[in-house]
Parts: sequence; structure tokens; C-alpha cells
Amino acid sequence: MKTPVPCHVVEKEARRLLKERGVDVEDIAKVVYQMQIKYNPGLDMSDCFESADAVLCKREIQHAILVGVELDKLAEQKKLSEPLQSLIESDEGLFGVDETVALGSVFGFGSIAVTTFGYLDKEKIGIIKELDTKGEKIHTFLDDLVASIAASAAARLAHRLRDREENRRYEEIKEREDEDLIG
Repeated sequence: MKTPVPCHVVEKEARRLLKERGVDVEDIAKVVYQMQIKYNPGLDMSDCFESADAVLCKREIQHAILVGVELDKLAEQKKLSEPLQSLIESDEGLFGVDETVALGSVFGFGSIAVTTFGYLDKEKIGIIKELDTKGEKIHTFLDDLVASIAASAAARLAHRLRDREENRRYEEIKEREDEDLIG
């Protein structure tokens, strides 16, 4: 039986890859803020950062980052077989695998995350737009992955803010947050 890769190794590499590709948690937090401020006028940027950071602790997101960034990098190096090379290199509009990988990771945060992901995929705001329009690098998967992280973080934050409004006990909120980190 093979030894599983420790969680902390996978998380560290996923975060390193994001940084290597020009994405900081702060960039994602700005998108989360933009998505949530109209619903929560007293929103603090630190809450957005904390939520984006927590989403990056999820294994599904980490795995998606590893796969997506690897495919983007291989496409940059022209190491993929045709026609996959051309599909990823050109970010072909009918090639939906990038969205499928990213969408798979938002389901754990409910319908708010799914609809927010759809909006971000279409509108491409903040760092998502920057990744989508960078010429020298291929970010076919990464722009969608960042949208999924932001969408998940926005949904997570919306649920946490409601818990606070309902005066849920800290222990109860913490227990829910810990459950969200599984998977």
C-alpha cells in the first residue's frame, strides 16, 4: 500500500503554486469583498481574507489547484498532445474542462457558491480578469480556480455572517467551520 501524501505538503504546494502564478490570498479577498459588500455594508476586509484563506485549507481546492496549474504550465511549455495543447493554449470557448474542475470544488459551499462562481466566470473581476487577460502566461485553469476559491469564500462568509447575526455561540460557529474544512 502506498503512503498518502500528508495534507500539509499538499496545502503548502497549492499555496506556493498560487503565489508562483501571481495570486495572493489578498487578491482573492478583494474579489470576495466586492461580491459581499452590497449584502453586508459593515464588512471588514479581514473577514474576506480569513474566509479565502480557510477555503484554501480544503483538500478538494488544493487538488484542483495542483492539477489545473500543472496543465497550464505544461501548455506554456508546449508539452501537451494535440489537440489538447491547442485547446488549453487558446482557452477555447467550448472547452469546459477548466470550468468543470473549478466548479467541482464549489459544491461544498452550497448554491450561493455555485451561482457566484457562474457570475465570476462570466464577469471576471479583479485578479480573475488579470489572469484571463495575461498574454505571456497561460491561465486557462487558474482563472477559473481563483473564481471558485473566491465564490466559495464569499458563500462561506455569507453563512458565517448570518450565524453571527443570529447570535450563534462561538463554539457552534467554530464547529461548523471545522466541518467545512473536511474534504
